[in-house]
Amino acid sequence: MASWNPQPAGLQEILTTIHESTDMSVQVQRNITQKLNSFTRVPDYIAYLAHILFAMTQEEDRIRTIAGYLLKNNARLILSSSPEVADYVKAAVLRAFEDASVMIRNAAGQDIVAFLGVLEPRNWPECLSQLVNMLDLTDLDKQEAAFNVLEKACEDYPRKLDVEISGTRPLDYMIPKFLSLAEHPSSKMRSHAIACLSYFVPVNCQSLFIHIDAFIACLFKRASDDDPSVRRHVCQALVLLLAARPEKLMPEMANVAEYMLYSTKDTNENVALEACEFWLTFAEDAELAPYLQPLLSKVAPVLLDCMIYGEDDLLWLEGDADDSAVPDKETDIKPRHYGQKSHGYDHEQNGELTEAPKNRIGAYGEETLDDEDDDDYLDDDEFMDEMSTEWNLRKCAAAALDVLAVRFSGDLLNVLLAPLKDKLWSNDWLQRESGILALGAMAEGCIEAIEPHLPTLVPYLINTLNDPKPLVRSITCWTLGRYASWTTQPISEEHKAQYFIPTMEGLLRMVLDNNKRVQEAGCSAFATLEEDAGPELAPYLDPVLRNLVLAFDKYQHKNILILYDAVGTLADAVGRELSNPTYVEILMPPLTNRWAKLKDDDPDLIPLLECLASVTIAMGPSFLPYAGPVFERCSSIIHRALLQYQSFQQNPELDEPDKSFLVVALDLLSGLTQGLGMALESLITQSNPNLLQLLTICLKHPQAPVRQSAYALVGDMAMGCFSILRPFMPGIMNELTLQLDPEPKVEFISASNNAAWSVGEVALRYGRDDPEFQQWVNPLIARLIPILLHPKAPRSLHENAAVSIGRIGLMHPTLVAPHLPEFAQAWCQALYEIRDNEEKDSAFRGFCTMVQANPAGIAKSLLWFCNSIVRWNNPSPELNEMFRTILQGFKQHDEQGWAAGVSTFPPVIQERLATRYGV
Repeated sequence: MASWNPQPAGLQEILTTIHESTDMSVQVQRNITQKLNSFTRVPDYIAYLAHILFAMTQEEDRIRTIAGYLLKNNARLILSSSPEVADYVKAAVLRAFEDASVMIRNAAGQDIVAFLGVLEPRNWPECLSQLVNMLDLTDLDKQEAAFNVLEKACEDYPRKLDVEISGTRPLDYMIPKFLSLAEHPSSKMRSHAIACLSYFVPVNCQSLFIHIDAFIACLFKRASDDDPSVRRHVCQALVLLLAARPEKLMPEMANVAEYMLYSTKDTNENVALEACEFWLTFAEDAELAPYLQPLLSKVAPVLLDCMIYGEDDLLWLEGDADDSAVPDKETDIKPRHYGQKSHGYDHEQNGELTEAPKNRIGAYGEETLDDEDDDDYLDDDEFMDEMSTEWNLRKCAAAALDVLAVRFSGDLLNVLLAPLKDKLWSNDWLQRESGILALGAMAEGCIEAIEPHLPTLVPYLINTLNDPKPLVRSITCWTLGRYASWTTQPISEEHKAQYFIPTMEGLLRMVLDNNKRVQEAGCSAFATLEEDAGPELAPYLDPVLRNLVLAFDKYQHKNILILYDAVGTLADAVGRELSNPTYVEILMPPLTNRWAKLKDDDPDLIPLLECLASVTIAMGPSFLPYAGPVFERCSSIIHRALLQYQSFQQNPELDEPDKSFLVVALDLLSGLTQGLGMALESLITQSNPNLLQLLTICLKHPQAPVRQSAYALVGDMAMGCFSILRPFMPGIMNELTLQLDPEPKVEFISASNNAAWSVGEVALRYGRDDPEFQQWVNPLIARLIPILLHPKAPRSLHENAAVSIGRIGLMHPTLVAPHLPEFAQAWCQALYEIRDNEEKDSAFRGFCTMVQANPAGIAKSLLWFCNSIVRWNNPSPELNEMFRTILQGFKQHDEQGWAAGVSTFPPVIQERLATRYGV
């Protein structure tokens, strides 16, 4: 062993603390945690732990094992240890790995995995060679122990093992070794061997791919292994190969597919789940679609059968109870994401409207953020969240079916129509339930093919909401939510009466069901319906609100959070329709009742504040009687949160405060501002500390979500109560300018978006050629143009920057117009797909004003300018006249040049210019 030796007093203190840690009382545990944390500052702490694990055989195994686990948790300390300590620790854990006690060997094994990861194999080659040599021992227990450690290392950090050490690559020796051990008489050894090999597939390991044919042959040989653990790892390896090296499997796909179909039906759920992942991976790769298409008729029915609840699921779910009066366990409530509204625009593409990304409600109320650049079809949360927290065969099959539907649409439906009918009309409730899940899973991809069947299927689903089994009612809610966009179409009064109203009534009944799972599914599906129906819901607000309000008295903790979401979504959907005094009187008492019960630091206040932000915007002036207490509470939450953050910055030992309270309080103030505008004047001017001073501090907050909400509030105040904001603008403007970054980190994008948007709102409110704003024009333009020209800036940031350049140009054309040659083309490209709206209108009026001031500035961008003009559907009369004046001016200035230029434009642009503007 190395030369390090423990000091008796230090050893005794650590040993005593470990003994005390076995006392489970809360106060003792808290003290122990503090004490153990203080030990981490002792330079040789990890050597003491290694000594207790390895050398103190007189102690109970349990005490030595705790030392081993503490050693694992503090593995990173070895990087800053002295050479004596590091050498002692490394030697001690390797010796402990040979201990007679299984407990000690297991603890030492975990330590080896941790230290090998921290140090990397290149800095501890003797450990790697010891483990590999142990694979040749005749003692099976020791062989397995070594292989167990190697498997964990291969899984956790395959790239760190794929290196050269002293001129040789250990994997060049290890891979053939693993291949030979796949034939071992012990199933555990075979399982470890296949697992270890598979972990090197995704990292493109050349030492493995040299032997790829032998590896695939080995997988086929082990495919019918008696041991389910081996078969599971074979399936896992084939999934990884399909993702990383599909060309190696395609020649054998007929055999691989047969095996995977057979394995998807394996009686062992772990094997079946790994095999099912194969079809999910296959479907997700668009390039493999031609190979998957011929297999559809075999694969899809198997997936359908995998979606039936297993016995274990049913035991776990305890699904039949009327449990609405049973309080929730806190462990049932998952963390949710709140706040952080980012300013974006809706787009026109091929005449189709695509909306700006927003938080959507997935199956069972889980929030899933749609990302415009995310081309993954599948949101696993849809299926992860459906029914339980575990990813299992049922969910994997539903997810695979979802992706297959997007990929193959009508072809998939043709294959499944008959088996799906059998399930939906089966007498067995489990079969019916799985058919309804499948119908929901296919909704997105197969909508066009399923549409002719919906006049039959939607009434079937509405009727199924009466099923005596709660699990059938809850999955039916989810599936109805998936078809909400069809049921809510305002096609005709007949469609409304047959499908929309019965769906709405059915889901509202489920909102008040006596089973909590059904309530959750009903409330989430109803929120989806609200989102899709929008203003169509307005005539039904009275019954809708009365039902939702009843739920406030009926729901337990978890579902109340989903109910807030449904109320907020309703407010967003119907807008000012909610300002009717009757509706205010129905909705506000239960909300203010909840509000009064919650303390300022209660996490449940966060979703309530977010809900109220939507409600205040919708109710507008009708919210005024409630505004005072809401405003004051938001101000005090912001003030307290800023003080807490200040304390944290002065003392980093403290826990970082939760930013959520600060974010949603700012968002609710944005809602109040949008709803009430200047009616807030007395509240803002009398606030103490002054709200605008607090807001200026929030603009500098180190956490991006806080800045994001603060910039949104600046923009909303500019629109709603600019005269109150104006005296504070010099300090605010400096912060806004700093936030305009052409290539923000991913987590800063939304903050930059809101800053770019609010700058434009502020510019409009100052008015034409305002001398105070003039001082900021050049600094702002100097930051906004690089954003617009940056090829990697996100689309949303390009758009917000372009709108603000246009608006600043509208107010200060002489200062901005000289820059036109620099940004005109990029500006037109950024905005031509945005849906017509007032913001776009003001931006284009600004652009036209700049063109009038500097016509030569767009000489090189004329095609892009004309393209962006003809993309308008309904420009305002003022803007339309500006387009006409500019275009006819260009034509009159140089008729021949104009005609020559226009002749090179695409025919559709030429045609629209001639029809609309006579040029």
